Amino acid sequence: MSTSAPTTGPAELQRNLGVFDATVVGLGSMIGAGVFAALAPAASAAGSGLLLGLALAAVVAYCNATSSARLAARYPQSGGTYVYGRERLGEFWGYLAGWGFVVGKTASCAAMALTVGSYLWPAQAHAVAVAAVVALTAVDYVGLQKAAWLTRVIVAVVLAVLAAVVTACLSSTAADTGHWAVGAGAGWHGVLQAAGLLFFAFAGYARIATLGEEVREPARTIPRAISIALGITLVVYTAVALAALAVLGPEQLGHSAAPLADAVRAAGVPGLVPFVRAGAAVAALGSLLALILGVSRTTLAMARDRHLPHALAAVHPRYAVPHRAELAVGAVVAVLSAFADVRGAIGFSSFGVLAYYAIANASAWTLTPEEGRPPRLAPLAGAAGCVVLALALPAVSVLWGAVVLALGAAVYGARRVFAG
Repeated sequence: MSTSAPTTGPAELQRNLGVFDATVVGLGSMIGAGVFAALAPAASAAGSGLLLGLALAAVVAYCNATSSARLAARYPQSGGTYVYGRERLGEFWGYLAGWGFVVGKTASCAAMALTVGSYLWPAQAHAVAVAAVVALTAVDYVGLQKAAWLTRVIVAVVLAVLAAVVTACLSSTAADTGHWAVGAGAGWHGVLQAAGLLFFAFAGYARIATLGEEVREPARTIPRAISIALGITLVVYTAVALAALAVLGPEQLGHSAAPLADAVRAAGVPGLVPFVRAGAAVAALGSLLALILGVSRTTLAMARDRHLPHALAAVHPRYAVPHRAELAVGAVVAVLSAFADVRGAIGFSSFGVLAYYAIANASAWTLTPEEGRPPRLAPLAGAAGCVVLALALPAVSVLWGAVVLALGAAVYGARRVFAG
């Protein structure tokens, strides 16, 4: 099993990210548009058990993050679980993780772009979405440091908006902490489904791992950045969930199309609504930026192994980024954003993300103590949690997720047959 990363050269990725920037990239992925929208479907599923669902999602995310951090320190290469699965479980499992990630997250990119358009100019949502994709692809193209700088600004704006929401709600006379109690109607299936939906919003720490070749001192930086980003995100999500529940209650929250905007309106501060909408648009931009980074790096890794066209493995000699992979991802996302509304058709992304992390946990299980194996409970609980949450998702999400993975397996098998 190879453990060495490629040496740095003029046409290879450069190790420029420290702990701070790697943490910000993770925060930009996790504290994205999901926090403005995920609470409503989760509350609809879990009712008064929403906070239990959030806690369960956090536990599964922690186990997955622990496994991913140990693997990323061992294999500091672009590609994340695609690399870990390939190195620890075999080529097929790495390929399946990469396939699910690239296909699912490409749809997620288009969904985030359309979210930006819907908030900024609903009548021209598709045009704004395409413009956002082109602009952020251009930022990614000129170097990871530029993308990291922009992500800092985005994260700062989103955190300021969320702090205003939490303060307005919890200080309102409309706040009722009795809404935090778990009622008798909270069933375990609903809690599990809510956890699966909320886990999707936590999963952005994978972006840190997929940038493994661009992080300084990866064995130290990646685990620290993942832990810090996940910890901050958990605090933020808990505060926002408590605030929204306090003023809306689980039933009203579950039926809300724009839960945080409705929350500040119910708190008696309607003047904050435009800022919440702007914050949601900025958050979606942050998610889109991080998603393009992550998908292009996994595309790079798969192209190196010729699971995707080998031309996509090129690295720009000046900017040290996988420029062809970034342009290809940007082009596909722009086309999807221009002609299709995929926001309601990406349920398989949650399923794909959970399958991706199940493979990561299985890979971490095979590490030896000398290789930095995490405590056995982490990959075991992480893998079991991924399977349970995936199967608890709405049936249509499970169906589409299974179809996408089966299609990937069929493509892999066909390539093996024709190559042989």
